Amino acid sequence: MRPITTSISSKKDLVKQALREAILNGELAPGTRLIIDDLADQLGVSPIPVREALQQLQADGYVEIQPFLGTRVTPIEAESVIEVFSLLETIEVVSSRYACLHMTEDERVSLRDSIAKMDELVRTRDAEAWSQENRRFHQIICDRAGTRLLASVMTKVLDHWDRLHRVFLKEVFADRLSEAQEEHRQILEAIEASDSDKVEAVIRKHNRNALGAYQKILDVKSEK
Repeated sequence: MRPITTSISSKKDLVKQALREAILNGELAPGTRLIIDDLADQLGVSPIPVREALQQLQADGYVEIQPFLGTRVTPIEAESVIEVFSLLETIEVVSSRYACLHMTEDERVSLRDSIAKMDELVRTRDAEAWSQENRRFHQIICDRAGTRLLASVMTKVLDHWDRLHRVFLKEVFADRLSEAQEEHRQILEAIEASDSDKVEAVIRKHNRNALGAYQKILDVKSEK
């Protein structure tokens, strides 16, 4: 992490942003102990904005602050994976049903383009770029629902999903991509047919299959 140079009033927010990005990109791995004084030295700030930032990150679910034990990056466990995919499924069912009835032709073109890009990224084995395009695909659908609250929650959940996929990306990319791509096409077909019942069924299958893939990897890791 790079040192922060800014006014005192904004240091807390910038510290939070720096720590959050380090957690999401894996620089601070799940379970990593976070020492306030060490982080303050790395970022070039006093301990105060670091402490305040960690409290906010705790509220967002990125760190755990334990009395007498200190602070650590929230571990990725089976329960947290289930929580992420359960929230994704609920949000996407609502937004995709709305999209079936209200998505414009331009937005449908954007979904087609997104699937085409993902197909090419699967062919070239660019896992990270595929993951970001996958996020864009689902974000387009969610944004069509047109509610700030839903979009805000979706962004937070997708951030936690980003953390999951960066930890398990290689395994998931190897085992899940072809199936996921076919499910994306089925989602688009249902939206283009304005079939809200079908899109809900595909969304539920899509999320539960993805959850199963992550759970399988977690089970294997826990046995080692």
